[in-house]
Amino acid sequence: MKKSLLLFLSISSVFQMKAQINYDEVLGGNLNTITTAVPFLLISPDSRSGAMGDVGVATTPDASSMHWNPAKLSFTRDDIGISVSIVPWLRELVPDINLQYIGGYYKLNENEAIGYELRYFSLGDITFTDISGNVIGQYKPNEMAIGSAYSRKLSRNFSLAISGRYIYSNLTGGQSAGGTETVAGQSFAADVSSFYTKPISIANKKSDLSFGMNISNIGNKISYTETITRDFIPINLRLGTDLTTKMDDYNEISLSFDLNKLLVPSPPLYNNDGEMIAGKDPNVAVVEGMFQSFGDAPGEIDENGNPVSGSVFREEMREINISAGLEYWYANQFALRAGYFHEHDTKGGRKYLTFGSGVKYNVFALDFSYLISTSNIGGTNPLANTMRFTLVFDLGAMSI
Repeated sequence: MKKSLLLFLSISSVFQMKAQINYDEVLGGNLNTITTAVPFLLISPDSRSGAMGDVGVATTPDASSMHWNPAKLSFTRDDIGISVSIVPWLRELVPDINLQYIGGYYKLNENEAIGYELRYFSLGDITFTDISGNVIGQYKPNEMAIGSAYSRKLSRNFSLAISGRYIYSNLTGGQSAGGTETVAGQSFAADVSSFYTKPISIANKKSDLSFGMNISNIGNKISYTETITRDFIPINLRLGTDLTTKMDDYNEISLSFDLNKLLVPSPPLYNNDGEMIAGKDPNVAVVEGMFQSFGDAPGEIDENGNPVSGSVFREEMREINISAGLEYWYANQFALRAGYFHEHDTKGGRKYLTFGSGVKYNVFALDFSYLISTSNIGGTNPLANTMRFTLVFDLGAMSI
């Protein structure tokens, strides 16, 4: 599919735009989203979590745990697992954007495991034109990340993991933009994660209560030009819990709950002269930006230019996204899933219900998920009707 450069810039702005909100726009707590480069790193790649409202940091371990919480890998039941996923993305906006994901793990022994992942994000075909509309080139923008992790149990119930990741983002194919030469963006990042799970009993039913934490994409800023201007990558804090209860020999139910917060600076508030009047300077180092993100929201300003009491704390709380999910298994062969994702209107307004199912037979499983948007932007939502497909191989379950 051919697109004009204008459409390309409209799409790529989602990936690398800098938010600068003026005085009037923030009155009353209006839109003040946090934007980063390469947000494809946060797209839920697998159908299981995609059907459960994008929960995953504390769910039972599987072959996609590398994305959600690598510390879970040392608790996997099988020795080898592989998952292959495809996610058609933003199909309500553009028909040929998609994410492809391969994840997996290998258990070294009872206490140690290594994980790996490869994700490829394609933005389709772009036709570049000059100011007169003449075609000057064609390109397929793409982004990629490849990573690995080491997970180790420190006790029967607790594990830690560390991950490394290389990130590559080529949105322009070297085309010039406004007289400036563009280049592919590159970054290296790390994850630090933990997982705790403990068997308990609820109403005489065997249950597992789990907690997870993952700080992902801790890495250097990225740039698409040779200038000193660089953008944060999506450093993210994910906390969550999961309760899995075996009702009887055939029925099992899991309830999961996640909280997410970007650990990058919030856009400050500027007046019409470009002077910052609320919030903090976002042009800081990576580690400083992570700590600053817990208290740098500009809040709200009244008509007299004075800060509204309590508005900074309220905005910080609005930066936390909430996910909840439910999973039901019958005979460990058939699964039904549902979930809900909530993001505050002033931080992007993504709200959606998710549903899905899965079937497992011996060494392989097939999962499917479907997203129903509950919020619309201009009458439609680009995320509406998103589907995910995942094929999982539990090679350790093969009998030789």
